[in-house]
Amino acid sequence: MDAMSAALDEPLAKSVGGRTAKVFADHLDLRTVGDLLHHYPRRYAERGELTRLSDLPLDEHVTVVARVAKATKKTYGPGKARLEVVVTDGSGSLTLVFFGRGVFKPEHDLLPGRRGMFAGKVSVFNRALQLAHPEYQLLDAEDGKEAVDAFAGRLIPIYPACKQVNSWTIAKTVDTVLTSLGATQWSGTGEPLPAALRESRGLAALPEALEKIHRPRSKADIMIAKERLKWDEAFVLQVALARRRAADDALPAVPRAPAEDGLLKAFDARLPFTLTEGQQKVSAEIFADLATDHPMHRLLQGEVGSGKTMVALRAMLGVVDAGGQAAMLAPTEVLAQQHHRSITEMMGDLAEGGMLGGSDLGTKIVLLTGSMGAAARRRALLDLVTGEAGIVVGTHALIEDKVQFHDLGLVVVDEQHRFGVEQRDALRGKAKQPPHLLVMTATPIPRTVAMTVFGDLETSVLDQLPAGRSPIATHVVPAKDKPHFLSRAWERVREEAENGHQAYVVCPRIGDSDDEADAPKKKSAEDEAERRPPLAVLDTAEQLAKGPLAGLRVEVLHGRMQPEAKDDVMRRFAAGEVDVLVATTVIEVGVNVPNATAMVILDADRFGVSQLHQLRGRVGRGSAAGLCLLVSEMPEATSARARLDAVAGTLDGFELSRIDLEQRREGDVLGQAQSGTRSSLRMLTVIDDEDVIAAAREEATSLVAADPELAGQPDLRSALESLVDADREQYLDKG
Repeated sequence: MDAMSAALDEPLAKSVGGRTAKVFADHLDLRTVGDLLHHYPRRYAERGELTRLSDLPLDEHVTVVARVAKATKKTYGPGKARLEVVVTDGSGSLTLVFFGRGVFKPEHDLLPGRRGMFAGKVSVFNRALQLAHPEYQLLDAEDGKEAVDAFAGRLIPIYPACKQVNSWTIAKTVDTVLTSLGATQWSGTGEPLPAALRESRGLAALPEALEKIHRPRSKADIMIAKERLKWDEAFVLQVALARRRAADDALPAVPRAPAEDGLLKAFDARLPFTLTEGQQKVSAEIFADLATDHPMHRLLQGEVGSGKTMVALRAMLGVVDAGGQAAMLAPTEVLAQQHHRSITEMMGDLAEGGMLGGSDLGTKIVLLTGSMGAAARRRALLDLVTGEAGIVVGTHALIEDKVQFHDLGLVVVDEQHRFGVEQRDALRGKAKQPPHLLVMTATPIPRTVAMTVFGDLETSVLDQLPAGRSPIATHVVPAKDKPHFLSRAWERVREEAENGHQAYVVCPRIGDSDDEADAPKKKSAEDEAERRPPLAVLDTAEQLAKGPLAGLRVEVLHGRMQPEAKDDVMRRFAAGEVDVLVATTVIEVGVNVPNATAMVILDADRFGVSQLHQLRGRVGRGSAAGLCLLVSEMPEATSARARLDAVAGTLDGFELSRIDLEQRREGDVLGQAQSGTRSSLRMLTVIDDEDVIAAAREEATSLVAADPELAGQPDLRSALESLVDADREQYLDKG
């Protein structure tokens, strides 16, 4: 092991002592010197450029740099005192509160005009932001002009911190470690980036980058360091993905070319419409992949209502034509039932293969869910293992050990983000040879996210809506400020019903006392304030049926209903026998009722941007115009309302996905959501660093093509093991 790798792998305890190392490990998950040095500053404070106190988030631990404006001491009780210190940065003010006896230290330190760093949890008292008993470190020197001048130009790193470890403690620890490493002349060959790449891109050496990110002398130092460290993260991740793509290309698969006069051609001949140009183009890409002797790995993403299901069905029919079977994995029973129903309806007698009256070219389409009756389940399992059923649509029940296929040739995963990688992998493992894989998502994904989260997949995009789709008008309804707007919303629902159309009303939760988990997670600081519980399906349906929607046929749909009951409600809603469906987000994806023209989303601020876009896509699916009303009690000048305004302002799902991503941490996208582990990205941001990610992908693909095992890059192999932890490597391998 070279000097640099050895230095970075050294336990933190050797540098800072066991007690400090334990606190860092327990509360920040920093255990080695490398962990600490890759814990980068969140930002930098300057003497004349301070944090905006007006932007502080409630209920979060923060570090601010500010100047004392005034200090007021009040006594109460025998010898007890309360010190209130108001600090400011020009944009706003913040109150610091200390309690003590007699003359205590903050009273002596925090005099008007003094400047310092203050760390604590932001709370509200008497409608003012405050930090109670914050830790602090004074920055102004009292002992002469030279010390003040030395401080004047200094950039102060502000680190991601917690209650147990504040930012300046981290800074001092980093300083100690870097000083120690400097004394040992740490350097060497432990560079994850190949020398030729560093030279061609003009990137700094790793020791220099780490020194400059933690001890910058200028803003130029920070830029140099960030450029290098972003490349480390982007390149290592793209190499892992490139290796996965190369390994996939080397796997054998059965080519599945559709018969010339088979099931697919018969299906196409019966379609009452023409496929869009986008559907034809994407289908051509898919059929080209299916005809090869290595597995297809393709991501199909597209706008709400762009016809992804039709493209997937044609791919499945092509595989059945070629003698194989296809499985479609759906995240919910409602969606699985919806897919099964729509596929059988579209295929007609072609979905009755082997049955009396069925087409000679047809096949059997079966449904498999966890709550099916024993007899129906046995029939479905038998049809799969004998090959009688060419297509199965199901939920997680498809993954169970008892489910066996005759010849599984294609796996279609609908709404990929709802599934863990292990589930997807378990279904693929049921094939005799690696099956072809088509991953679908109705949540548009920015290009950079597609290159990272789905970097091992080829990508197809459907951004063209089929003919006959109607525009959807979206409006925010400020229920608290203008209650008459909400009354008008219910009038609009009644008008739609009286005109022969139908409507959805969406609520965040079901209504049982123990179903808080059903509610979407709160999204912003203002959501943390005291608020009433989210509105519930059962309560809302009852109130609407007795009140503003009295006389209309109102039904409920939620995830805790029995499968038969859910299927019955959806069938009757699709048949026009229900006027208003009050539901949770079980109707978010895949539900297709062209006669439904209106949607009211209650407590809309409790949902994310992309989720609102998905929900909205349930209306406007027919010839009549769609209407979506986003009801919220949040004040206008809040980030929650800004999210709603963004949704109301555009129907472009790709633009909304960028807004959604900008409001979330990268880990939400690249960590927990996909691999179940913490994101390996600390410096790289997938929205802002598209150029770096694209260039790193190109470099990684070339390198892996020339040296698949990275035999000539031992340091890069080590970086793959350290930056991409074992769990994430497993995720990438399963891709």
